[in-house]
Amino acid sequence: MAMELEHTNGNDANETRDTLFLLGGAAFVVFGAGLILSTPVVRKALGGAGIGNLIGAAMPDLQKYLKLRDM
Repeated sequence: MAMELEHTNGNDANETRDTLFLLGGAAFVVFGAGLILSTPVVRKALGGAGIGNLIGAAMPDLQKYLKLRDM
């Protein structure tokens, strides 16, 4: 019985550690994206591109992909 409880506590510690690593990694990704997007060069590059322009530019590639997928 004591071995079973000890084994269960070890799994809980591993799951907690894995969750901490996952959340820490997600925080680093968000922080890194914020640093990249806060630079003036990137803001200027993204400021000229509207969402409609990006979708319009992607449509021919999407149509080609769907044609290849149907083959």
